[in-house]
Amino acid sequence: MALSNSWRSALDPERVMQVEVTHWQESDSVVRADQLTIEEPFEVRIGHQSLAVIMRTPGNDAELALGFLLTEGVIQQFSDVLAIESDVDEDDLPLANVLNITLCSQLQQDSIHAQPATFERHFAVSASCGLCGKNSIADLMLSVPPLELDALRIHSATFYKLAEQLRSRQQVFQYTGGLHAAGLFTAAGELQLLREDIGRHNAVDKLIGYGMLHGPFPYREHILMVSGRTSFEIIQKALLARIPCVAAISAPSSLAVELAEQGGITLVGFLRDHSMNVYTHPERII
Repeated sequence: MALSNSWRSALDPERVMQVEVTHWQESDSVVRADQLTIEEPFEVRIGHQSLAVIMRTPGNDAELALGFLLTEGVIQQFSDVLAIESDVDEDDLPLANVLNITLCSQLQQDSIHAQPATFERHFAVSASCGLCGKNSIADLMLSVPPLELDALRIHSATFYKLAEQLRSRQQVFQYTGGLHAAGLFTAAGELQLLREDIGRHNAVDKLIGYGMLHGPFPYREHILMVSGRTSFEIIQKALLARIPCVAAISAPSSLAVELAEQGGITLVGFLRDHSMNVYTHPERII
């Protein structure tokens, strides 16, 4: 397979690349064009010092940086951030795929001294794997309170139309089949915001970052729907964003269910056609 770096899709030149593939059907083969989701490293810096390198699909990088900082516990709210800007090299030229975040002074000092000079976002060192097991859930619940009791009630029929809305708005997925999506819906089932990324966690971070930049945030009366499965880290992010309901077309993990139960989140899995499994807090669904 030969990559063509000089040609990018007119659909979205930052996120889609055309390649040449040999396609086989039974015993016949043909050379044809295919499209791939672009994956590139994105560096987040605090005070011009590297904090994280995130493998992501380009686009909405400020949202991703803000959502990442919130869900990794570096910031607590948008007012902790003083500036978001492209970092520059020694010649004062903007660096591609590098954002520098200026925090209020004490947070900036704490983050620089608390983190190693650089860490990459792998499962081996991500928040989800640093928080594994029931003890870690208990530790998380000490620092993040469960959702407050609410009167939110969502009709079961509302859930059955979420997946089709999500899929119909996944523009890049339709061309590449290689992206995860996260959608933010109202309690009435109206899609308000969608983000796609090669990483499902990144897509959720972008939704969170959008809310921090533009409001309203937190998302206290919304449904988060993700493509694929629901992991512990997705529920952790939803809890920090105060999202009361999380739905997915596939299965949740055991730790996701435990955290959703303790955090007061309604967790829906296997949402397909006109059926679903409700794992926690079913009282919100009527």
